[in-house]
Amino acid sequence: MKPTRWQRWGVQVGLAPGPRSLRRHLLLWLLVPQLVLWLAAAFVTYHLAARYTNMAIDRSLYQTSRALAQQVKPIGNGLLIDFPKAAQAIIETDPDDTVYYMVSTPPGHFILGNKNLPPPPPLPQIELERPYFYDGMVGDVPVRVSALYLAYGEDDSPQQLLVQLAKSRATREELARQILIDTALPLSGLIVLMSLIVWAGIRTGLAPLARLRSAVEDRAPNDLTPIEIEQAPAEVRALVQALNTLLAEVHENVSAQKRFISNAAHQLRTPLAGLKSQTELALAEAQDPALRTRLARVHESAARAAHLVGQLLTLARAEPESALAQARTRLDLARLAKELTAEQVPRALQAGMDLGCEDARDPAEAEAALPVLGHPLLLREAVSNLIDNAIRYAGRGATVTVRLGRDGPWALVQVEDDGPGLPRDPDIYERVFERFVRVTNDGHGCGLGLAIVREIIERHGGQVRLEPVTPHGVRVTVRLPVAADRGP
Repeated sequence: MKPTRWQRWGVQVGLAPGPRSLRRHLLLWLLVPQLVLWLAAAFVTYHLAARYTNMAIDRSLYQTSRALAQQVKPIGNGLLIDFPKAAQAIIETDPDDTVYYMVSTPPGHFILGNKNLPPPPPLPQIELERPYFYDGMVGDVPVRVSALYLAYGEDDSPQQLLVQLAKSRATREELARQILIDTALPLSGLIVLMSLIVWAGIRTGLAPLARLRSAVEDRAPNDLTPIEIEQAPAEVRALVQALNTLLAEVHENVSAQKRFISNAAHQLRTPLAGLKSQTELALAEAQDPALRTRLARVHESAARAAHLVGQLLTLARAEPESALAQARTRLDLARLAKELTAEQVPRALQAGMDLGCEDARDPAEAEAALPVLGHPLLLREAVSNLIDNAIRYAGRGATVTVRLGRDGPWALVQVEDDGPGLPRDPDIYERVFERFVRVTNDGHGCGLGLAIVREIIERHGGQVRLEPVTPHGVRVTVRLPVAADRGP
């Protein structure tokens, strides 16, 4: 997984050990209550539907039981049952459900109907002409029963007549389920629509945070300019202001360090140059071998210090805030590389090396310019550092080649040597571009040469890569964008 720029800087972003999505958190707290409310609404709807369905069925049972009671007519102390087959068929034949009925005279004298109907529950006091409704079973069939008590007979010896009418509860439950389905489907559609609206609202509300994240991720590691997000909510603006305050403090600290390094380098350059001159004069006049050895060491240390000061000044010039890094012109990279190679030939010969420059382009293009857009002084410093590194570390008898080429929209400069090279460890080939990192004690470098090269090349929109050469040696490849052709 590729680390973010903040992770490369060593910044741990986040308050919790694990990642936590604010969008997921908000969706969870908004959608889960909706789901709970939907379930509660479905439960209440089902029970309300069952209640009102019972009321409708109970009313139907009561009316039918009244009609059935009218078919039993009292005559004196007896009963006249006027219940023809046609009326019986009307009651018993229901296209949607099964209807049971029974007429009896309490306590349990059956007159007509179905003997299996469950009796009414015990009542503390029976009221005549008032219907009683209860649930029961006829065999394995659950039923809803209506019981109606009526009086008949003479006034001096009244008797009771019980008319029971039962209907299967399947119709009631089916009707309740249908009402639930008819209610839940539109409600589910509304819940889905509301969820989409909530999701869109959260996405819109968190859009400023996404823009802030993009603004931070797209920045270069040393870009400390203030972040600008217009038309953002107050909470995001407060976060941006806090980040801008932090960036301003970091920028001030970094600028103070750069000013200190630049000023110190400027102040040290003159006395170091004087020290080198004095040691050279002293070496020319000294006769004592021990004294000459000590003076040589002093001169070597002064030269290394002067080289370090020069490298620090180059780093200061390469910073994007400097005016030197901003001024760019069109130049011929091939001509620049050839000139620098020619300048370093005497030094290479003195070190016992073979230094040369070759053009890997087609013969027809070898004499053509290799135009790039950049600052001549900085690019000169970058290519010069590459050649200087090769001469310092390749060793006596090595061959150093500066190779020019072009790869599509890229201009290439390669510095290759067949010296001892570096250990075959991929991490080392990346670490050598860090400041003050040296992987070998050979030579007299200070660990800034390749860091300066990367800083300058990346400021020009290019790339630099270090790779091993078979059987031994290293190759540094610099890629810079080819400048567009000039208009007429």
